Amino acid sequence: MQPVRIHNLQKSYGGIQALRGITFDVQEGELFGLIGPDGAGKTTLFRIITTLLKPDSGEASVLGKDVVDEYNAIRSSIGYMPGQFALYQDLSVRENMNFFASVFGTTLEQNYELVAPIYRQLEPFENRLAGALSGGMKQKLALSCALIHKPALLVLDEPTTGVDAVSRKEFWQMLHRLKAKGITILVSTPYMDEAKQCDRIALMQNGGILSIESPSAVTRQFDRQVWSVRAGSKYRLIQFLRGYEHAESVQPFGESIHYIDYRAGFDPADFKQMLERNGFQGVQVQQVAPGIEDVFIRLMEQEETYE
Repeated sequence: MQPVRIHNLQKSYGGIQALRGITFDVQEGELFGLIGPDGAGKTTLFRIITTLLKPDSGEASVLGKDVVDEYNAIRSSIGYMPGQFALYQDLSVRENMNFFASVFGTTLEQNYELVAPIYRQLEPFENRLAGALSGGMKQKLALSCALIHKPALLVLDEPTTGVDAVSRKEFWQMLHRLKAKGITILVSTPYMDEAKQCDRIALMQNGGILSIESPSAVTRQFDRQVWSVRAGSKYRLIQFLRGYEHAESVQPFGESIHYIDYRAGFDPADFKQMLERNGFQGVQVQQVAPGIEDVFIRLMEQEETYE
């Protein structure tokens, strides 16, 4: 049985199409990621999967049950962590845990073993109000509450948004430990660098899926050379290259610019000299391996061209 099966899912709000023919499945024990910017449709899709929203058309089943006709049976078997902190901020850490355990007819003591690696970090603060926790601690509490009833499927909507880099790293380590216990995980993120943490990823944009592959397979399908370009004035460099006749793609990427040239015989030394002749100083040109973000941008540009 596939924990999640989605076929040709459609959803609109006031004439605006939020989901456009979404089709994919998630295998048992898989860590499956939905990668895309805000507005891509990730949260709408997750609300349908967690039975909080009905699709306009298409099919969606979770743990072998239809999300519309059998929603009650699904809710008791999944753990859901929404994008916004949704616990009771005026209850303590321990009171939140006890409340969510009671909703599912269990107790913290019964399922302590599952949440222990996470909850032990919260125990020194278990009498503190949830609203007074740091972002990283709120994240751990929300995950603990989502796990307290031993769900077969864990659905996490942008769980690392707004937390520091250390907390993001710790969170993904926790997810890999849960995956090792056999829990199927469906997670969304706007951070392209987190894609490599997943077994497979679906790249989403404007309510549709651009590609579904393993992270390594996604980057292998990129057939163009990517060059990292740096110079003294990054903004002026971007503007200049976007007007350059041979430029195929010019995208800011951290402190540098990822540049793709139309020409098959691109010469980085000649390119560097050309930039220097046009007044740029400290020019550096280096070939780099394409990343998920490079692939995503190219697929997005191709979709806009076809439309």
